[in-house]
Amino acid sequence: MTPQAATSSQSTASAASASRPPYTANATAAEIAARLSATKRFIVTTHAKPDGDALGSTLAIARALTRHGAQGEVWVVGPWPRWMPQIAGDTPLRKVSADAPDVSLSAPIDTTIVTDTGSWSQLDGLKDWLATRADQTLIIDHHLHGDASIASLRYIDTSAAAVTELCAEVIEHLLGLDVLDGFPPEIAEPLYLGLATDTGWFKYSNVTPDTLALASRLLASGVNHARLYQLTEQTDDPSRPRLLGKALSSLEFHADGRIALMCLRQSDFDATGAGTEDTGGFAESVMAVAGVSVVCTLTEMSRPGQPTQLTKGSLRSKPGPHAIDVAAVTATLGGGGHARAAGVKLAMPIEQARAAILQALSAACASAHAATPGT
Repeated sequence: MTPQAATSSQSTASAASASRPPYTANATAAEIAARLSATKRFIVTTHAKPDGDALGSTLAIARALTRHGAQGEVWVVGPWPRWMPQIAGDTPLRKVSADAPDVSLSAPIDTTIVTDTGSWSQLDGLKDWLATRADQTLIIDHHLHGDASIASLRYIDTSAAAVTELCAEVIEHLLGLDVLDGFPPEIAEPLYLGLATDTGWFKYSNVTPDTLALASRLLASGVNHARLYQLTEQTDDPSRPRLLGKALSSLEFHADGRIALMCLRQSDFDATGAGTEDTGGFAESVMAVAGVSVVCTLTEMSRPGQPTQLTKGSLRSKPGPHAIDVAAVTATLGGGGHARAAGVKLAMPIEQARAAILQALSAACASAHAATPGT
């Protein structure tokens, strides 16, 4: 697909999205909790390739429901972090394959909860199963874009630094906790995990006073901050830094150094023995460069010769007067996320994806600078 063809596809996608119901909240935390309080059997799930916020939110909700007397399990579509088993512990957890999902149920369920996403494109392997369950599905999310058709009840707050902030509110209502009460330790840990990882351990621009107040409360509930950091950030396989080296060796700069782009091909994964789950956080090394406004990491997701080539783009941007809204950029290509962190999957080879992403980022970068007087 050429950049021109990509633009045509973007126009078609924009027209289609305009006809969909808006992805907005239609319930409060208290209303979500009231619905959960009637739950007997549940499934909690999240986006494929879950991060700390996705896993933390599913585990926290599942454990709160179990404490409330319900039964159920967490469903996770991989790949997943190496540390997931230590965090999950004895919480019932099913690893679902995107290609051949096992969605059989041992007994009927009355509630499905989707956390940290509301997008069909991020629910690989579960779309067909979820498509017939909107009336019993709830969404708890903090992303800008999604598909309202997934769930009849949606608690969405895009100002939240992590979805576990919103889950904490729901759990307070569900368990009858006061804002000064501590959380049960088994619930506090996954809540803190999501909060810490989605804020870059409290260094990103999405941190608010409420974020830090909740973090303090969770620490007071017994969370071992040092253990979680070591478990999630300091247990990499040697293949990961080798893959980072491949990514950095592909680094290129555009738009007078404001755009940085890295490409990871299947040959890089083959050479290092790393997996796609090892690519998280690669942008951080490049964000340290003073002139860079946005970093894009492109990952080849399918091998040459396969009928459909797929490329994943992960974008991160800095706050400030020339900030680029990467959620808006990726939305033009069929993706989404947050203003400072977003992603997209493109059904095209990596070189064509590179051209399409650079075209969109260059336009956004020029617009951001033109909007600021004197630049």
